Amino acid sequence: MTPSTSLFLARAPFIKLLPPFAGGILLYWYTSLSVAASLSGLLLSGLLILLFRYIRGYWRLRLQWLQAVFVAALLLCLAMLVAAAKDIRRHPDWFPHRYQAGMYFRATLLEQPVEKNRSYKAEAAIEYLVTGHRMVRVRGRILIYFKKDPDITRLMAGERLLFKKGPQEIRNSGNPGAFDYKQYALFNGITHQVYLTPGDFVKKDTEPGFSMDLWLYNTRTAILGILKKYIKGAKELGLAEALLIGYRDDLDKELLQSYSDTGVVHVIAVSGMHLGLVYWLLDLFLRPLMKRRATRWLHPLLVLTVLWTFSLLAGGAASIVRAAVMFTCLQLGKTFRRNASIYNTLAASAFLLLCYDPYWLWDAGFQLSYAAVLSIVIFYKPVYGLLLVRNRLLNAVWQLCAVSIAAQILTTPIAACQFHQFPVCFLITNLLVVPISSFVLIGELVLMLLAPLQPLAVFLGQVLNSTIWWMNGIVENLSRYPFALWKGLLLSIPQVLLLYIFIAGLSAGLLKKRKTGFWVAAVSLCGVVMLRAVSFYHAGRQKKIVVYYIPRNRAIDFISGRDHFLFADAQTVADPAIQKNTLEPAAVLYRLREAAEMPNGVKNNHSFMFKGKTVLVIDQPVTVLPAGAVADVVVLSGNPRLYISRLTERIRPLQVVIDGSVPAWKARYWQQDCDALEIPCHDVAKKGAFVMNL
Repeated sequence: MTPSTSLFLARAPFIKLLPPFAGGILLYWYTSLSVAASLSGLLLSGLLILLFRYIRGYWRLRLQWLQAVFVAALLLCLAMLVAAAKDIRRHPDWFPHRYQAGMYFRATLLEQPVEKNRSYKAEAAIEYLVTGHRMVRVRGRILIYFKKDPDITRLMAGERLLFKKGPQEIRNSGNPGAFDYKQYALFNGITHQVYLTPGDFVKKDTEPGFSMDLWLYNTRTAILGILKKYIKGAKELGLAEALLIGYRDDLDKELLQSYSDTGVVHVIAVSGMHLGLVYWLLDLFLRPLMKRRATRWLHPLLVLTVLWTFSLLAGGAASIVRAAVMFTCLQLGKTFRRNASIYNTLAASAFLLLCYDPYWLWDAGFQLSYAAVLSIVIFYKPVYGLLLVRNRLLNAVWQLCAVSIAAQILTTPIAACQFHQFPVCFLITNLLVVPISSFVLIGELVLMLLAPLQPLAVFLGQVLNSTIWWMNGIVENLSRYPFALWKGLLLSIPQVLLLYIFIAGLSAGLLKKRKTGFWVAAVSLCGVVMLRAVSFYHAGRQKKIVVYYIPRNRAIDFISGRDHFLFADAQTVADPAIQKNTLEPAAVLYRLREAAEMPNGVKNNHSFMFKGKTVLVIDQPVTVLPAGAVADVVVLSGNPRLYISRLTERIRPLQVVIDGSVPAWKARYWQQDCDALEIPCHDVAKKGAFVMNL
């Protein structure tokens, strides 16, 4: 290790602590090590560190690396214990551990039910299991889906419900490449869901006590009420709510996609940029307090109080909390006149956040926010130094461009891996949208202050409505250009790591003038290209039949190499949500081109011959089927009058698949009949999509 590296790590000790701690979190999640093993490892490594202190002289200096190993092991085991403590499934009071048949659930709504397409949805906390006159204290959070009814809209956050219907464990769709919603919900402490009709629950009349969560929710509701009162456009209101406090339930889905496609979705994901504006405004208005010794202490107190309140009102997401921790460190450093290393501050904030919630390590906002800040810290000055601009206005424009380019360097591999796309026109949209969104955010903060003064609030609301309309128009128009987005990117974890090695090597070569850096960059880039070539090679040789799980819809994919032939309902093909959440992820995973028409057309009664396999899709009575046929795969679809025993009299199915368009009650009967006849049966609603490799 060079002296400069040793000096750097001495000034930024948290950089040494963060990797083993993050490694411990990953080790807990991807292995089955017990809590007892983690605790034993923690105690053993702690004991070895204490014993090492008794070594003196030459050997103590010689074995410094051994002490570093013991500390890393200590942090590794500590992280595993922290991750286990955060895992709700490990708690003895988790409600599935205490539940017995016949018990009632008493839950507290954590939010007002939000209207969805076919139901109302709300998050709730299970607090008690009730049986007779006995109440068992438990913990756990669930999603409640209410049948659409006018009375549901009267339910408010903090109200307590009593119901007997047992929640079901959240399951994934199982579709290829689909978002892992079960893991996402678990990381947020939610494990189950339940569907309730008005007759399934009763509302308890007990008055809820004070709760910080409830106070924050009511404050958010009041803020949303002010925005709804003064900003009239539906799209403009949804954008304003998302921009100020991260509320996305009213945000237009197509508009959100446009912001994502053009690389400016960060302006509506409340993050460091928003908190930076709030910090700048607070520092500006509270600066007079610094002029007197008697009031000087109020400045950091008020700044930090408002910053953290704003962060919690914005939902307490990983990106905003990261920014709050960083600004707290900066403010405390300024107050006590201590200038800490920005790298140590970043690592320290990440360490503290992972101690609070270790599962933020998987959060895309957490990853991208740290990558963006680190990228700006490292690359802003070199990028800005590429051009010398003497005009003040043009220099301000170039500064914004330099920040956007610098932030993109380290965020691109993560964004491409997570979202499978790259916004080609990010520089143009950031140049136009970031200043406008900053003006809108400041305007919304002023609107909150002017809300009691109705004439001024009405005028400001109209100005904000027009400004947001203009900003939305810019983003939507740019997103329509065919070159605006590079879609279908598929990067594996090894490719992402190699890309970061490439960036590090190229940076060392260009910034530090080290030839070794260029060699490292070249080798890592070759590795990325080779892995990508291998991936395309395997994609070109694949042959699959995929029956997707799409509730109330049918979709079957016949995949040959990178070509595929989709057999689906017209409603399925036309639904943008199904395209985005089901068909596009599978196309990215399998590297598929646009769907083509099935060769030789569709045979009698939806019978297909594909790569030597016979696939029969049945969505009508069995009497029309030819007798004596053998079907490799029989897909049962829709709601036909069909008995498996009569089906086997006419054909011999080797595999039965029940697709998502079949009612649940009928799927249960068909599954039972197949089990009785010893016919392999795959119900996509329970087991996820059916994938047959040919």
